[in-house]
Amino acid sequence: MIRDPFLETQGIHNFRDYGGWRTKGGGQVRTGLLYRSGHHVEATDEDLAAIAPLGIHTVIDLRGESERSANPCRRVEGFDGEVVFYEGETTSSPPHMDIDPEMTAADFARERMLAVYTRMPDNPAMIEMFHRYLTILAEREGASLVHCYAGKDRTGVAATMLLHILGVSEDDQRREFLRTNESPTFDILARQSLPGIEARLGRKLDEGAAKDLLGVREEYLERYLEIARARHGSLDGYLERAIGVDDALRDALIARFVA
Repeated sequence: MIRDPFLETQGIHNFRDYGGWRTKGGGQVRTGLLYRSGHHVEATDEDLAAIAPLGIHTVIDLRGESERSANPCRRVEGFDGEVVFYEGETTSSPPHMDIDPEMTAADFARERMLAVYTRMPDNPAMIEMFHRYLTILAEREGASLVHCYAGKDRTGVAATMLLHILGVSEDDQRREFLRTNESPTFDILARQSLPGIEARLGRKLDEGAAKDLLGVREEYLERYLEIARARHGSLDGYLERAIGVDDALRDALIARFVA
């Protein structure tokens, strides 16, 4: 894709349209219907004014209860759509990881993110939310927004699932996943996230470690897919047997989002 998918924002990280990708059948994922981002706790009035014309009627919030309570999202004034969320916790982060004194901050960040993606395929809360995300996209009219805290891990996997179902090539699925690293709003996420992370770690993170924690690597997604395939033989098998994507749901998503 040549177009710039990012919406210019001042207080929201990584807000973008994840449509536009070509499909194997010669079609194209529709634009203007599928949006993804980080949370909107610091959304400015200008951000909300920019979002309002997008016609978003459905928000799938992949964050857990404690994240939502600590970071309540601002919505467009008069928003009368549906916000889908999980009653409980959804995080796949390991509760604690000891830092080897010999381990660099960058290596620690990488290992922690790999642990997140190792846990996510078996996380019952995320399995439920991925099912609800795909089901509601097939049912509701208008544009949708899927987001988590940073809009890169849980949200990145969700977008990958949908693009796979729609017939987007694996290379382009990964391009969409990695496009997070091109977001012009990295400073927003760093401001929101790094102080708390560094306080818990008891150390400052260098630039490389910060990017590994706050960005994405292809190996992160590959870890998720590796676990999913190990459980069910293939990503399609995982989608069918774990997430509940049957032929009717698959056909409905393709009919709605592929032009």
